[in-house]
Amino acid sequence: MRRAGACGAVLLALMLGAAAVGAQQPEHFHPGGRPPEHLDTRYAHYAPHGQPHYYPNRGVAVGTLPAHAVVISRPTGHYYYAGGVWYAPYGSHYVVVAPPIGVFVPVLPPFYTTLWVGGMPYYYANDTYYTWSQAQNAYQVVDPPNDQGASTQAPQPPPPEGDNLFIYPQNGQSADQQAQDKYECHAWASSQSGFDPTQPGGNVPPEQLDQRRADYRRAMIACLQGRGYSAR
Repeated sequence: MRRAGACGAVLLALMLGAAAVGAQQPEHFHPGGRPPEHLDTRYAHYAPHGQPHYYPNRGVAVGTLPAHAVVISRPTGHYYYAGGVWYAPYGSHYVVVAPPIGVFVPVLPPFYTTLWVGGMPYYYANDTYYTWSQAQNAYQVVDPPNDQGASTQAPQPPPPEGDNLFIYPQNGQSADQQAQDKYECHAWASSQSGFDPTQPGGNVPPEQLDQRRADYRRAMIACLQGRGYSAR
């Protein structure tokens, strides 16, 4: 009986260990409620309306994932991405972790800072840097740039006032949901039009700028209206 019990304990430990592949040892478990957080102040990284933005600390575990978490598959296992926070499975919980370098995501975090280094835009949020990959039509997690002399100001004139969209939620969407919808619509509108307002010159030939910008705007409005917003 003792030998059978010991074998069972070993088997259980191996099963739990296998389920935790890819996740670091959690510092604390927080199966319910709000996990410990930190304020991200790098590059004046703040949420809209001047309110500071907090992220859960890496190394803590939560019982459930946020709604709309995106599954990212890697050879080492699955990761989950939501609101600029990355999670990896650990047993029956999920641990907040650093994302793997080189992974692609469909949208940027809802709150990010654009950092210009050597004329190239990097997108920063929650101790993570992203760049746009035209080949993958997605954003890639990259190593931190050498940010000496970096600026949070774009090195080209701002877009015309007509590029600005005025968006009003009609179904009581939360601020996080609004940001998520806006950036998902941005990714879709960019893929449809070939115009990306976050890139110098929209990342299109100068002779196509006006037409592609108009196409992008129409696509953004259509996408947002389909998600329950008034956009003009």
